Amino acid sequence: MSTSSTSPAVLVLEDGRTFTGTAYGATGETVGEAVFSTGMTGYQETLTDPSYRGQVVAMTAPHIGNTGWNDEDDESTRIHVAGFVLRDPALRPSNWRSQRSLEEELVAQGIVSIAGIDTRALTRHLRERGAMRVGIFSGDALGDEASRLERVRSAPEMAGSALAASVSTSEPYVVPAQGEQRFTVAAIDLGIKTMTPTRLAERGIEVHVLPATATWEQVQAVSPDGLFFSNGPGDPATAGDQVALLQEALRAGLPYFGICFGNQLFGRALGFGTYKLKYGHRGINQPVLDRSTGKVEVTAHNHGFAVDAPLDEATQTPFGTASVSHVCLNDDVVEGLELRDGDGDDARLLGFSVQYHPEAAAGPHDAAYLFDRFTDLLATAGTKEARA
Repeated sequence: MSTSSTSPAVLVLEDGRTFTGTAYGATGETVGEAVFSTGMTGYQETLTDPSYRGQVVAMTAPHIGNTGWNDEDDESTRIHVAGFVLRDPALRPSNWRSQRSLEEELVAQGIVSIAGIDTRALTRHLRERGAMRVGIFSGDALGDEASRLERVRSAPEMAGSALAASVSTSEPYVVPAQGEQRFTVAAIDLGIKTMTPTRLAERGIEVHVLPATATWEQVQAVSPDGLFFSNGPGDPATAGDQVALLQEALRAGLPYFGICFGNQLFGRALGFGTYKLKYGHRGINQPVLDRSTGKVEVTAHNHGFAVDAPLDEATQTPFGTASVSHVCLNDDVVEGLELRDGDGDDARLLGFSVQYHPEAAAGPHDAAYLFDRFTDLLATAGTKEARA
């Protein structure tokens, strides 16, 4: 149900820190992992990004909702965040593309949210203490202080959570190539965003989107020229089946491209570990160095886990030579991996991945070249018959 701007709401962190504000969107109770996003724009794409499943997202930009909501910018079929936190909601949307207000959409999809709190203080708290469980309570779910804290502390933690299958497609589908078809790619949907297969299709690639539970036999049935792993939520340590599938593909010589969760699973397939970041990277303004070109990109991120790989030395794996291709300039977190058939200057690229989102929804366009890099890889990788 909708709420008035004076209806009370309370945000409770698992360490006992409490923020009091007003109910926004739906009323009730929600729990999840507290994270913050530093994007000044793109709240609709953030809310509909499947990678945010199980997370309560606080926006660091103070004024949210001015562009309203439309049916064209969704990155999936629904809102995936567990809850939403904002400081100063727009009184009314003002944009020619807006079809309804942000709050109306939150109400329609039952997303419990809170407004009017000091999001700067909340963000500083999470930066100092780390991401943690949180709850938003309003309406009949307000309860008392002790019961609210107990409900937050009984919620599952993000570490150890297997969430990709819960946001994946249940049935395969095809995104046709735009113009002349050049290649066929099998894309494993671990929480794929709508714009990603669109970017591949723009380059003449027919994209067969397969469920997160797809087997190697199902991938082979598509007769692909390459394999793609999407972004997605949860702990990469829980994705053993997907890692095994990727290793089968690498053994078969199938060119690979992965983003976000797909980068973490590439790391695991190559023998590296993963770990949980203190508070993660979320937003559309993260600086990343592409080591192959020396170019600094401003990129869109949404991840709480990262790959533990050596930054300055190559690693020999059963599939080839692996190295770190991209690094975050804020904290030296691994932001990309590449696999080659040797360690010389003329070593052939076999597969690569990045930790961020190059599809530019709603982020900057700095990383769009990665789709071209994948297309070039497909063009130089040889024929499917040669790999069979």
